[in-house]
Amino acid sequence: MRLHLEGEQAQEGLGRRLAGLLAADWGDGWILNLHGDLGAGKTTLVRGVLRGLGHVGAVKSPTYTLIEPYEPGDRAVFHLDLYRLGDPEELEYLGLRDLLGGEGLLMVEWPERAGSALPRPDLEIRIAYAGAGRDLEILGLGDRGEALVRALARTTDQGMRPELSLKGHGR
Repeated sequence: MRLHLEGEQAQEGLGRRLAGLLAADWGDGWILNLHGDLGAGKTTLVRGVLRGLGHVGAVKSPTYTLIEPYEPGDRAVFHLDLYRLGDPEELEYLGLRDLLGGEGLLMVEWPERAGSALPRPDLEIRIAYAGAGRDLEILGLGDRGEALVRALARTTDQGMRPELSLKGHGR
């Protein structure tokens, strides 16, 4: 699915919309990989997801801490920013294995820095600059991820110009 979003508010709105869909099928949790240049809006999207799940406090990029935990409602959410990760083995020291064993939501910025330490995500979200706006590509991986992308495509509104193009990669 491809979207063009104009402004930070639209990007946060997409995050809120995504949060509702994630919450509706929480199951064993979710893993979302977020790709994009510095300042493209990965943390803005994360803020929208957290707000959509009920978080009311500040949402900051964990650029220096690498992991920022949140507990909106009764859900465990972890925002990882691996930009400053020196070696994928550092994830072991940060307790990644414990995070993966739960029923939480992991939203991972710069996942490519983790090498093979991360399992395959349910969603890949790529954010690119497009003038004053952003172009997003949302790819569902596996049956759950693909179903979520289809549901998200049905919830778009005037602030988004969707082009549905699923490129499924079955689990």
